[in-house]
Amino acid sequence: MKKIIECVPNFSEGRNKETIDAIAQAIGQTKGCRLLDVDPGKSTNRTVYTFVGDPEAVVQGALNAARVARQKIDMTTHTGEHHRMGAMDVCPFIPVANVTMEECIEISKEFGSRAASELGIPIYLYEASATLEYRKTLPQIREGQYEGIKDRITTKEWKPDFGPAKFVPEWGATVTGARFFLIAYNVNLLSTPNQAHRIALNLREAGRGPDEPGRLKEVKGMGWYVQDYNLAQVTVNLNNYHVTPPHVLYEEVKKDAKELNVAVTGSEIVGVVPLEAILMAADYYIEKEHLFVLDEDQKVRLAIERLGLNSVAPFNPKEKIIEYIIAQEKIEPLAGMTVREFIQEVASRSSAPGGGSASAAIAAIGAGLGSMVAKLTLGVRKFEDLDARLRRIVPPLHHAARALIPMIDADTDAFNDYVQALRLPEETREEKKLKFEKMQQGLKKAIDIPLTTMRLADAAWDAMVEIAGCGNLASKSDVQVGAKALETGIWGAYRNVMINMTDITDETFKTKTVKLAKDMKTRAENQCKKVLDILENRKE
Repeated sequence: MKKIIECVPNFSEGRNKETIDAIAQAIGQTKGCRLLDVDPGKSTNRTVYTFVGDPEAVVQGALNAARVARQKIDMTTHTGEHHRMGAMDVCPFIPVANVTMEECIEISKEFGSRAASELGIPIYLYEASATLEYRKTLPQIREGQYEGIKDRITTKEWKPDFGPAKFVPEWGATVTGARFFLIAYNVNLLSTPNQAHRIALNLREAGRGPDEPGRLKEVKGMGWYVQDYNLAQVTVNLNNYHVTPPHVLYEEVKKDAKELNVAVTGSEIVGVVPLEAILMAADYYIEKEHLFVLDEDQKVRLAIERLGLNSVAPFNPKEKIIEYIIAQEKIEPLAGMTVREFIQEVASRSSAPGGGSASAAIAAIGAGLGSMVAKLTLGVRKFEDLDARLRRIVPPLHHAARALIPMIDADTDAFNDYVQALRLPEETREEKKLKFEKMQQGLKKAIDIPLTTMRLADAAWDAMVEIAGCGNLASKSDVQVGAKALETGIWGAYRNVMINMTDITDETFKTKTVKLAKDMKTRAENQCKKVLDILENRKE
């Protein structure tokens, strides 16, 4: 899955439109970067940029932006209300999807090293990237601001992590590092600002002071009144939504609001939000209310409704959820075809798509038929006593059918690495060795694709057996066809594993993989027979 990192560089320029636009253009034109927001402030004389991309792209985007700032921003003439220390004041890297904090730490260090080397500027590391406890937070490093760094930077205690240990007047110094995704979140109240602030003090981690901390960790906040909305808000920054997610904050506000006899009228997310945070809220309400919701779009809708995210402005998932904002159209030339087109493509004078893609499609149809019967049985009055059991049966069949669809195209692409390895030169001993290693890696990848198809399909068997025993007998033949299709898909994927195993020289890999594949093939045969026997012996 694609790695997504957010970068939120803050530049000490919020008034000169030419400079603001030039930095935005530098980011937006970086291949692989998506500029999400540009937020300039005249009084602060500061602009915050938000963009996302893969690891390589975000580093390049941040460097491109810093190069422009090096040319166009002069800190010797800068004034503004916001605390600042450098032209590019702070540049955090934030994991969004399929990326660890450790990876973001390394990315921040790569940026710091390259920026210091290319631009001749001092760089400090902060937050998760910091190496010294006394200079871990931004306020610690930025104490004394731009004016104070002149004397501190030459001391041993404040030697930069990268770049020269000297004052660069036109630049100052930059802070970079990895931190968790910060969600700016407001809960709406029909109350006074004092009441909203009382609730904020109860909840925020700092509370009312050291002797009276708040209930929720990783939360900073206050209460205020918003004239444009004509209501009060508990306004917070959720510094780590894994610790305190939006739905927990929302529910805690509701508890305190009830005690004060004031009404909660929804909430708003300022800026963008990771999909995970929205799905966490959905899962909470699904469990709390004993709901049965499987599809992602329905989960998103549930979270929006329960949190009241449409209360003061429309919450459009495609504009507010990061993964949806940067989503690219799926490249699935085979799975995206009509059934007619796919069959005609299989029947054409071409080796691809072949048996592997067909096996994935057949297995997906098999799991899909089981899912269909389970869903058609769920909710029928005649089968109400099976409700809890059916809610357990549906998900593995539903998810298996969905997960197998991408394998149709994955199998066709499985040999790309192997084919590329075949084209490598082999004139020298080193080239021959490299080519052999790349060919072996390509073959292992080609084996892993049908093996993954087998695993995904295998995960549906227990539910398929259960639905055979309790599903609506009016759909008996659908389950029978589904079981045979699932077995056939697994058998076909097994044949693809075995035919590619011939040239593998890694005996440990070969032994382990062959055993795994044979076990799943045998299980498919046994489970299919069990399904058919159950259905044959069931009475109306």
